[in-house]
Amino acid sequence: MSCAGCCSTPSSMVTDSEEIAGIYREISKFPNPLKSWIGPQVTLKRGEKYRTIYSEWAQRDLERAEWVKFSREYIVFCDENYVVHTCPSGKCTELQGILLSRDSPSGTLKSVLRKHINNKGEEQQYLEIWSKTSKERSINLTALDKHGKVYEDEQFGCLAWSHSETHILYVAEKKRPKAESFFQTKPELSAEEKNCNSNKAEKCQKPAQEDQFLYWEDWGESLVNKNTPVLCVMDIESGDIFILQGIPEHISPGQAIWAPKDTGIIFVGWWHMPWRLGLKYCTNRKSALYHVNRMGIECLQISSGLNSVRSPRLSPDHRHVIYLESGDVSTHHQCHSLSLYNLDKNVISTVVKIVDNPTVDGFTGIYCSELALNCWASDSKRIVIDTPQRSRKELMIVNTATGDVTSLTTDSEAGSWALLDIHQDLMVVSCSSPNCPPTLKVGILPAAGQEQEINWVALDEVKPLPGIDWKILTITPPFEQANPMFPGLRFESILLILEQKKEVKPPLVVIPHGGPNSVFVTRWMLLPVALCKLGYTVLLVNYRGSSGFGQDSIRSLPGNIGSQDVKDVQYAVESVLKEGCVDSDKVLLIGGSHGGLIGCHLISQYPGFYKAFATRNPVINLVSKLGTTDIPDHTMVQAGFDFVPDQLPTPSLLTALLSKSPIVNVAQVKTSVLIMLGEKDKRVHPTQGLEFYRALRARHIPVRLLWYPDDCHSLAKVGTEADIFMNIALWFDFVLDITKAA
Repeated sequence: MSCAGCCSTPSSMVTDSEEIAGIYREISKFPNPLKSWIGPQVTLKRGEKYRTIYSEWAQRDLERAEWVKFSREYIVFCDENYVVHTCPSGKCTELQGILLSRDSPSGTLKSVLRKHINNKGEEQQYLEIWSKTSKERSINLTALDKHGKVYEDEQFGCLAWSHSETHILYVAEKKRPKAESFFQTKPELSAEEKNCNSNKAEKCQKPAQEDQFLYWEDWGESLVNKNTPVLCVMDIESGDIFILQGIPEHISPGQAIWAPKDTGIIFVGWWHMPWRLGLKYCTNRKSALYHVNRMGIECLQISSGLNSVRSPRLSPDHRHVIYLESGDVSTHHQCHSLSLYNLDKNVISTVVKIVDNPTVDGFTGIYCSELALNCWASDSKRIVIDTPQRSRKELMIVNTATGDVTSLTTDSEAGSWALLDIHQDLMVVSCSSPNCPPTLKVGILPAAGQEQEINWVALDEVKPLPGIDWKILTITPPFEQANPMFPGLRFESILLILEQKKEVKPPLVVIPHGGPNSVFVTRWMLLPVALCKLGYTVLLVNYRGSSGFGQDSIRSLPGNIGSQDVKDVQYAVESVLKEGCVDSDKVLLIGGSHGGLIGCHLISQYPGFYKAFATRNPVINLVSKLGTTDIPDHTMVQAGFDFVPDQLPTPSLLTALLSKSPIVNVAQVKTSVLIMLGEKDKRVHPTQGLEFYRALRARHIPVRLLWYPDDCHSLAKVGTEADIFMNIALWFDFVLDITKAA
């Protein structure tokens, strides 16, 4: 690593709270693309052909303390092989209350699931059908009372048009029986209610008094109150809603698509026996692909159910379904295989295998959580995916006939890419870098074998932020830190550097990611960029066990948390310090969730090395976490044990868990600590952070605790996120001032 540009030019740290807030406002105004879809082709009188690109974006509104969704439209003129011209169409428009939306296959109709607050302050859900000129139907789903709330999350949710464009498929919470007190005063029954017969059983159903306080188990973090999803089909013409029956009772259905000719529904079913484990960020949950016929009479399991599956996508010729399938490790995220279901032959084959140990600079495997809704090329043989490849997220083309995988973005200057839509080989993608906000690009996918010739055209002009540079550092652990079971593994870090205005070495902020099987990729991220603008150099560490580096890297971490991951981060930091580009006396640390566990270990295993530590919902005590988290299997597996649902804790198990917990070494801590907790966190219960806070206070270590009553594990609400950044910046400034004075 060269120091060129690190400390040759100049700046002073920003310390005034108003200046800090101003920088945060400046950086947070850049919006993030959520999704895009391509309209049908239009031919003008002179033969020119164009399409309209629709896109939805999210932007932080700091005054309203909420995410604002808005739409952008573009016109794209293209011929068979190239995009000729692009231009924006109209102005941005804020989208009010839209939870889900989807264009029909022909592009002539649009379905919208909308949230509306009535004049009584009650939230209601409407399903709307729009044509090109007006709203054709609006159905109050809440008033119909056929089911509970519609699922709008990525885990279960869908809004799928039938191929005939006569029906809409979606997922909702199953209608629950009403419950009331044993002692509630009841109105006198009408004659109709007294004569209630079996044909009116549902309407006249008696409330279940014994169920007033019955516990309804949900699917954990970010899926609160989601217990029993059902598949719902609405007839657009009549407005009738049909709840599909025949789904096995031991599974929860979601991610549904229509089978060819609308003969049935293909969906993913997740096992919820013996109980529901958290699903958010957990792509390993036991599940299978199913097919249920239109009447819900027959439901067949398609895939084996031995592993987990997700993201079924039907090919344009309606002959194949492609989907992701997990491997044989028990970690929550991992390398996936790509499986192909042949609908004609009812045969499943593996297109792309799991990559255990990739070659240097070779394909590392598939690590995306979801496939794009539209990912098939028009030839029904190739699909486009975006997936981390080490510390970059790349666009890959997969030939399902041969299994060949080719990168479309290997030599790109942009850091990371994501596919938003592909239709008749016209692609819309998002790309960004650590110093450049997201922008949309379009390109036409060439014929098979010529994919490298693709020409990308930007729909927006977005320039990198001046004065910020970044690089990827490849690190080989020293011999004594190599994993004997998986030798030769390397890892990476991403370094963000601010050009300096004078010969002053900047402080270094170190950030290990959570997960632990997630990954930092070279994309736009608000926190690192804002810290960089404040005058810090930022190091994002993808320690061994991160996604994107091969399955062996993921296998190497279970049983070694608190050791291998901690040593990797420390070695990465010391490697940067050796270059002399940052101030070695001003090293600071940020970490959330498992990154918080790593950070807590770092400040106790290397006392005084880190001057300040800011942690969000940290894992402190694996013993107490085991009984309070929505993912107890994660605790067991990462600590190196098998998870058995009916297993009871033993003294030896608890001792082993405690030995890997940061809380046992808290007496060694000398670092000033800022703790930020979400009261509604179901992944890492806030009592974990409280335990750490009390242990530090008892030992007179400077510590500050922030409590966010309306936020959960991610602490991602706009107001929470902004407050966290301000407090981190001021905490670091406060500690550095003390260090300087000392």
